[in-house]
Amino acid sequence: MGFTMAAQELNCWKCGTPVREEPLPLQRLAECRHCRAELHVCRMCEFYDTAVARFCREPVAEEVHEKERANFCGYFVASPAAYVAPDSAPAEQAQRDLERLFGDESGADPASDEDAARRQLERLFGDDDET
Repeated sequence: MGFTMAAQELNCWKCGTPVREEPLPLQRLAECRHCRAELHVCRMCEFYDTAVARFCREPVAEEVHEKERANFCGYFVASPAAYVAPDSAPAEQAQRDLERLFGDESGADPASDEDAARRQLERLFGDDDET
């Protein structure tokens, strides 16, 4: 159960900073020392699951409406897997798409960029001078 878990295994659910200073079980008003997020929250609990009703797999726990605020749930068990790093893949793909569309701006020669843009426009709209 969560009472025997070593504190260094826990990371803040919000920023991912290791939670080492807080004694276990986590107290209701425990906070992350880095981002000041409350830690005794549904998002930090082993039973938190967005795929089930009320986002809680504990069937007899009372519903908690604010999943990111400290609560009095007696079924709370701190989860080492509570922190989920943001998925940067969509942003990175968008950046690659922009670079492919507009060219890579880093260290490029502005004159050659202008020529390339002119050639691309001519391909799109045709060159009236060649007729």
